[in-house]
Amino acid sequence: MKRFCYAVYVILIALPLLALITILTSVITVLVSPLFPNTAFSYFPARLWGRLMCYLLWVQVEVEGLEHIDPRQSYVFVLNHQSYFDIFTVYGWLPNIFKWVMKIELRRIPFVGLACQAAGHIFIDRSSPLAASKSIEKAKEQLRNGVSVVIFPEGTRSHDGKMLPFKRGAFRIASDLALPIVPATLVGSFERIPRHTLRLNPGTIRLHIKKPIDVKEFLPDRIPELMDKAWKQVNESL
Repeated sequence: MKRFCYAVYVILIALPLLALITILTSVITVLVSPLFPNTAFSYFPARLWGRLMCYLLWVQVEVEGLEHIDPRQSYVFVLNHQSYFDIFTVYGWLPNIFKWVMKIELRRIPFVGLACQAAGHIFIDRSSPLAASKSIEKAKEQLRNGVSVVIFPEGTRSHDGKMLPFKRGAFRIASDLALPIVPATLVGSFERIPRHTLRLNPGTIRLHIKKPIDVKEFLPDRIPELMDKAWKQVNESL
């Protein structure tokens, strides 16, 4: 009975409200971001959107490790990718100003794609190595004055909640710019909406933020070791 009542609530109340909130957030972001780029003011609509997406779907978020990061420092955040709730959680609860590195296909999402472009997020074109390389170079240009980047280095959502191997893009950015890498783990996101299903499940998501890894210790030729260390730190909290 509880499952039925929740499904009715989601369809009749939550989803219509969230659609409206998404449109309003996108419009505000498109208007405000060019005027106040990379400020708490321009990021507030998206942060509120992320939290409302969780609250209205009865998902609680708990965060550990905020003491490890400085909102004024630029980082490369690397996280496991479990479900769509990862986006809402990071937007809503990560205090740093950051840019997403996302698939170029997401640019086609109505309203959302335009808002992400206005906010300066980076779309990765994976149609060719050259196109992907140009996207990485654009990401590097954004990382100054405390602006960070958030990447899901697995490249796609998990099929079963377990982690996939990391791709090199995030580590290339961090090593080229000598920026700290911050491993972070999302726990419980997969259970909220597993891949290949639209069934939502209320519950709790935990975001575990680990201590930054000093990339300089792995330069110039120990990047595979860096990738392995970051993968293990993210995976240990699952």
